Amino acid sequence: MTEIYQPEKVTSRHRDKNRILRPFLKWAGGKRQLLPTLRKYIPKNFSSTTYFEPFVGAGAFLFDLQPKKAFINDANKELINCYQTIKDKPNELLELTREYQKNISRERYYQLRELDRKSDFNELSDVQRAARIIYLNKTCFNGLFRVNSQGQFNVPYGDNKNPIVADEVVIGAISKYLNENNIQITNQDFQESVSNAKKGNFIYFDPPYDPISDSSSFTGYDLSGFGKDEQRRLQNVCDSLVKRGCKVLLSNSATDFIKELYSNEEYYSIIEVAATRSINAVGTSRGKINEVLIFSKYDVK
Repeated sequence: MTEIYQPEKVTSRHRDKNRILRPFLKWAGGKRQLLPTLRKYIPKNFSSTTYFEPFVGAGAFLFDLQPKKAFINDANKELINCYQTIKDKPNELLELTREYQKNISRERYYQLRELDRKSDFNELSDVQRAARIIYLNKTCFNGLFRVNSQGQFNVPYGDNKNPIVADEVVIGAISKYLNENNIQITNQDFQESVSNAKKGNFIYFDPPYDPISDSSSFTGYDLSGFGKDEQRRLQNVCDSLVKRGCKVLLSNSATDFIKELYSNEEYYSIIEVAATRSINAVGTSRGKINEVLIFSKYDVK
């Protein structure tokens, strides 16, 4: 049985947290608008456990929770390089993004986009790659991250108004958080990234969503894709984590396929929520859609 949840305004439980922490990129499927709902499913004693986020994306939930110990992961190599660079070399990154900020133009955009089509792309430094991704993300069409079958960034220029490439306050706050807490950053398969999760740990899965129609699939996030077989593999991983005593929360589309995958009422409860999709390659596809939150049987705050 799927419960229909009506979102309501809630007061943040995190008044003692750093409110400057927020995503440094726009990201398809980002969770900023769903944070009031997600907060309702934070387990009790969260502050004393370890947090895992195998599909960290732009990190909206991570930066809202601000755990002291966490394992964050993503299959997107360029995204994870951004996190690692912000942690290790924030000043160098900001210096380069300040230079990029001076030239927001179609010509500069396509110069930077073209770099991953050249044989010497791998010779770029971590800082150069991170600054490039941030620039492309802030100036491309609709804030998409999409690559073609060769792994090349292929989103067109967006002609955005006054994009902020060098966000010194946010990048500085993220670097401080990542360095002052025990945050491990990895670029692995999602299953491998939770292999060390133990009883009581909290794991939030926000995978590429099951498409609600044949035309809505977004497969350009990374080269591996995420089809039905991967969704089934994820469900098996969730089952094994629940059996291990972990506390599992998962977001996905409210499709019959996903609801059936997690229909084991002994393991999971399913909450259906309305969300607004703000990033989509087709403007008419934006708007209210139904998503599900699936969580294992644990006590919430």
